[in-house]
Amino acid sequence: MNKKKYYTYLLLTDRNTYYCGYTDDIEHRYIKHISGTGAKYTRANKPLNIAYLAEFKTKSEAMKEECRIKKLTRKEKDELVKGFTNVRLRRLIKNILLEVQELKCA
Repeated sequence: MNKKKYYTYLLLTDRNTYYCGYTDDIEHRYIKHISGTGAKYTRANKPLNIAYLAEFKTKSEAMKEECRIKKLTRKEKDELVKGFTNVRLRRLIKNILLEVQELKCA
């Protein structure tokens, strides 16, 4: 029984742009992005937070969602972020951001 989860995420950057990706470990991936080792784009455009997060049972589903989001206009991405109300995933994001803050202060 596969209990592994996959995520598609949107990061808001310091240049007010979005970066979209997928992962099976959102906390580890976010730390990679903010440390400058996650992706070329986020080395030049520092992530401020995780603006959107979706959870999937398979890598394929997460990759399809990433592809779909990347095709959206900026306005459509803004609407996606605005409509993101999943309480459990928002709590997960909050916990990740708090843990990252603690790592920065340590």
